[in-house]
Amino acid sequence: MRLISLLIACLLLAGSLPAARLKDLVDIEGVRDNQIIGYGLVVGLARTGDSQQTIFTNQSLTNILERMGVSVAPTAIMVKNTAAVMVTASLPAFAQPGLHIDVTVASTGDAANLRGGILLLTSLRGADGQVYAVAQGPVVTGGFVAGRGGASQTVNHPTVGRSPNGGTVERAAPSIAPKSVVRLQLRESDFTTAARIVDAVNKKFASPAPPLAHAENSGLISIAIPPEFTSREMEFMAELENLAVEADRPARVVINERTGTIVLGKEVRVAPVAILHGNLTVEVETVETVSQPNPLAQGTTEVVPQTTVGTKEEKARTVILKQGATVEELVRALSAIGSTPRDIIAILQSLRSAGALEAEVEVN
Repeated sequence: MRLISLLIACLLLAGSLPAARLKDLVDIEGVRDNQIIGYGLVVGLARTGDSQQTIFTNQSLTNILERMGVSVAPTAIMVKNTAAVMVTASLPAFAQPGLHIDVTVASTGDAANLRGGILLLTSLRGADGQVYAVAQGPVVTGGFVAGRGGASQTVNHPTVGRSPNGGTVERAAPSIAPKSVVRLQLRESDFTTAARIVDAVNKKFASPAPPLAHAENSGLISIAIPPEFTSREMEFMAELENLAVEADRPARVVINERTGTIVLGKEVRVAPVAILHGNLTVEVETVETVSQPNPLAQGTTEVVPQTTVGTKEEKARTVILKQGATVEELVRALSAIGSTPRDIIAILQSLRSAGALEAEVEVN
């Protein structure tokens, strides 16, 4: 009941949501993050690193030592304090050399814990094979393993960690700054939202010339940079991304049956329908009894099962919704008859099957 009340409160607040900024609805074509990746070693572990069977860790450590003038065979070293890891990071748009970024470190071998380790200098490459950043520094896991053998306790995920500001950008990110035309990519394609963005931009930057903005499709909008912003494209982008636009939110119901979570949009409507909801419980109980013959009688002891069947059916609870009913009214009505989130999930799926729910149903 408390969950249903919270759901009603969220629905009431949804109707008063302010218009969203344009930067929260679209991405600018050419202005994007880039994923980079590298392979490295984490050292300084307290005997929680890779085992001797992880051959590539021995080989990697041998190669590093050889570059430092130490020649040793891979089979002659122990790597319990060393772990082979994959290092990943996200290179921000327009990142310049010298910028520090966070990197994520994940074990690739059979290391038990990366806690307390230090990542050695690792090159991070992009999809084109070029080195865009290097990473080195202490690894923070946010988890630990206590005990050993069968009496151990693991908290969080100690084989994955982060190195805050452990990466340094060495090559400028491959981003394209807008010149004469700005192209906006909607994060969720929608014709209504695209039309509203075009209208808001043309009103904000009104000019006697043809309109600056036009929608090429439901997910892409082209905007010509006004003449007064020539050589000041960044100022135009700053004004553009702070433009307030009311996004159109589709009628959608999201159901997670594993957790019993229901999220319903304010725009969801229900056709005229009557709902009868009740529970039928059937209980079958078997009791084993022993049949013991008299002391002087001829016979054997037998186990006799006695089965009883009981049924219990709740009185149907009725909800009647009239023309134009909203999801808020539906949830209030279902709450009034004592429905649980599991009941509401079953009712919503039945309404969708009956064609009475005017919304898209997404089941996770």
